Amino acid sequence: MHIVVCIKQVPDSAQIRVHPVTNTIMRQGVPTIINPYDLFALEEALRLRDNFGGEVTVLTMGPPTAEDSLRKALTIGANRAVLLTDRFFAGSDTLATSYALAAAIRKIGSTFGAVDVVFTGKQTIDGDTAQVGPGICKRLDFLQLTYVSKVSSLDLEARTIEVERRSEGGVQVLRSNLPCLITMLEGTNQVRRGSMINALNAARAEVVKWSAQDAGVEDIQKCGLRGSPTVVKRVFAPTPRAEKAKVVEAAGQPPAEALIDEIFKLRPKLENEMFELARGF
Repeated sequence: MHIVVCIKQVPDSAQIRVHPVTNTIMRQGVPTIINPYDLFALEEALRLRDNFGGEVTVLTMGPPTAEDSLRKALTIGANRAVLLTDRFFAGSDTLATSYALAAAIRKIGSTFGAVDVVFTGKQTIDGDTAQVGPGICKRLDFLQLTYVSKVSSLDLEARTIEVERRSEGGVQVLRSNLPCLITMLEGTNQVRRGSMINALNAARAEVVKWSAQDAGVEDIQKCGLRGSPTVVKRVFAPTPRAEKAKVVEAAGQPPAEALIDEIFKLRPKLENEMFELARGF
């Protein structure tokens, strides 16, 4: 079994800065970490490998400094690391990123063995879009399992996997054929620390580095800013409200009733409007 885990090196969310002209995240000089959601995806992939055998390849797209995050993933227990780095990828939005990563996953499959499962975190803390995983899945024509909280079972002979997926109505139990892509939720497992031997091996390990051409990217115009239709027009902090929150005293009433009475005092017409609306039903 061959599992690919897509991780991302992201700026520490407490120290994010935005470029005043391009409105893109400035990564220079900002401490970086592995996207926390991706760590849960990596741990789940390692558990499947430990139970069923195979290999785990970690993949990221980013500047050369992203190699640090890949080595950390190797320390945790991944077998192989691939860095997709090229100046053509600079400024990529989720559409361009998923295009490049999908090409790299195809290349990984042809180079190191067919890919059975792709794991990603549910989203990243710098973009919060949750679009890259599904975008990769669509381009690879894999089956998609999002917001997964648990991998219940795996049958390699039947080529099926069963997962638990959180939804608004509760928990869904889904069974899918392989290959598939899974986006993992946070807090779904306990991420391992990695051993001293793994840390030593990770320091000496060769990180595979691919350019756009090496990864088999067919159309470079679909990468980077040129391939990114998403444009951030302006980034700003919301203006604080001048008025302060008002404390409503219940005075022996049920809190909900006291709140409704206060709302009707502030908006006298609202009570009549709601009454007329109720009569319409």
